[in-house]
Amino acid sequence: MDLGLSGKTVIITGGSSNIGRGILLAFARQGSNIVNADIDESQGRKVVEHANALGASAVYVKADVTVWDSANSMVEAALQRFGKIDVLVNNVGMARHQGPFAEKPREECELEVRLNFWSVLNCTRAVCDHMIERNYGKIVNIGSGAGLVGAANAAIYSASKAAVIALSKALSKELGRYGININVVCPGWIVPQSLDDVGEMSFWSRGRDAYPDDVLRKIVKATPIGRLGNAQDIGHISVFLASDCASYITGQSISVDGGLTMS
Repeated sequence: MDLGLSGKTVIITGGSSNIGRGILLAFARQGSNIVNADIDESQGRKVVEHANALGASAVYVKADVTVWDSANSMVEAALQRFGKIDVLVNNVGMARHQGPFAEKPREECELEVRLNFWSVLNCTRAVCDHMIERNYGKIVNIGSGAGLVGAANAAIYSASKAAVIALSKALSKELGRYGININVVCPGWIVPQSLDDVGEMSFWSRGRDAYPDDVLRKIVKATPIGRLGNAQDIGHISVFLASDCASYITGQSISVDGGLTMS
């Protein structure tokens, strides 16, 4: 389906592995101009090559978006290459290690907050002035079901993703008058179909060892749709929210988890 995204310029943070890769390739199939802002250069360039083969005009920009200066440099690189930014997808995020909150090292807590929340804040602020000036912009933030309901043994991850949801709601009220739509996609269990779909820095680089098959079977059993998610599921909703088909949708958190969480 043509969503009118051909020639639109899209920045995707962490667009190299699993969910980010699925989102990036979904935009590539729409013929978008794509900036893949990722810290993993090897996987980042590999995905950009795939995107260009699908008909996109994609480039890789090395960026650590937890750092303000790096987020600004990412935006400057996108403007220099394509002259405008229509869409920002804040995808970077990770849960480092699951375990009781009382046992979690302080440095891991701070890292998860930087990855999951400060990355979104930095990149959104970096594109904000440009989108306001153009009176147009679509921001898609990747949240999590954990941010909606909380997850045991993932307190910091849950809290930081909940912060993304709250920030998105607040900014949708501030920026809607400038033609900027901001929404959150909350994925469920999105498992890569192949290790070729992830880089060495991905949570899933350990393969199914990240979550044993017996754990994943329990998740499937608890999911009304009866399957795990895949990156294409997140790519489909992301391109829709980035299109003008969703021009009257803002401030929303949309679960894409097979019905695992319902509100």
